[in-house]
Amino acid sequence: MDLKLAATVFGVVFLAELGDKTQLATLLFSAKSPESLMTVFLGASLALIATSALGVAAGGLVARYVSPNVLSYVAGAGFVIIGLWTIWQATVSS
Repeated sequence: MDLKLAATVFGVVFLAELGDKTQLATLLFSAKSPESLMTVFLGASLALIATSALGVAAGGLVARYVSPNVLSYVAGAGFVIIGLWTIWQATVSS
C-alpha cells in the first residue's frame, strides 16, 4: 500500500467534504435523531463508501482509455466552468 497516496487522498477528500451538502445533511439527520447517532453515522459512512467505490471503479475504467493528464485537464476545466457558472448565477440573481 502506498501510504503517501492514501494520505493525499484522505486529505483532499476530507477537505473537500468539510461543509458540503453531504456533511450538512448528516448534521441535520443527527439533530433530528439524537438518540440514533450511531445509525446516522453508519448510514452516512456506508453511503460515502459506496460513492467512493463508484468513483474508484469509474476512474479505473476511464483510465484504461484516457490519459491521466487528459483527465486532470478535463476535471480542472469542469471545476472552472462550474465556478464561472456559479459566479454568473450570483450576479444575475442579484
